[in-house]
Amino acid sequence: MTGWRLRVVGLLAALLPACGMAETAPACPPVAVAPIVAPVFAAAVARGGEVRIVALGSSSTAGAGASLPWRAYPGRLEARLRAALPGPAVTVMNRGAGGEDAAHMLGRMERDAIAERPDLVIWQVGANAALRGMDRESFRRFLREGLVRLRTAGIDVVLMDNQRAPRIAARPGHRDYDAMLAEAAAGVPGVTLFSRGAVMDAWAAAGVPNDALLISDGLHHNDRGYACIAEALSAALVAGLPARRMEAGR
Repeated sequence: MTGWRLRVVGLLAALLPACGMAETAPACPPVAVAPIVAPVFAAAVARGGEVRIVALGSSSTAGAGASLPWRAYPGRLEARLRAALPGPAVTVMNRGAGGEDAAHMLGRMERDAIAERPDLVIWQVGANAALRGMDRESFRRFLREGLVRLRTAGIDVVLMDNQRAPRIAARPGHRDYDAMLAEAAAGVPGVTLFSRGAVMDAWAAAGVPNDALLISDGLHHNDRGYACIAEALSAALVAGLPARRMEAGR
């Protein structure tokens, strides 16, 4: 293949995610999601310029199990928000790192999240703590410290709890970490919980079982799982914007 043909092929491959031609994952049933009220994010959307989001997390943020990198939830979320919010330029930066727990993420939070000057950080945390049985008080301390740093920097935060997966469900006390995330979201201004577990429960009740959204390792999402998470998260963020909340109340 000649050089110019290779360049054309590369360009087409790069454009596939944006135009939707490579979409293969079937949709999930629509489920009720609580609006995510994030004032800094909303102000950035209202300005109509650049909206910056950092997705901080472990392997299910990085995209383990996805067939292509852009099919991880951050890439899917960026595409959905750009379609739903055509005015601002939305960028979702994937700062997931496989195998990390809350302590690891706290150690790189300044470099990988705060230094990017985002309007919003989506912090997916707790799965590896549950798998390894991390000391509960240590997890709570790392979580609290991370939230203090992000909020002191003026960044809205969405906490994402754990997926419904056999390997997590097999660990004693795994729901403790979800409970600590919910507690932190309820008690810290500017922090909201996106309960991935509750959304997956709702999909299961609607006829999409958990294993339909996971790969064979019993832990990580497949392409459909990532697409469904991005769809629900995008809907919650858009519903939380002031104009959308006013329209919903009419």
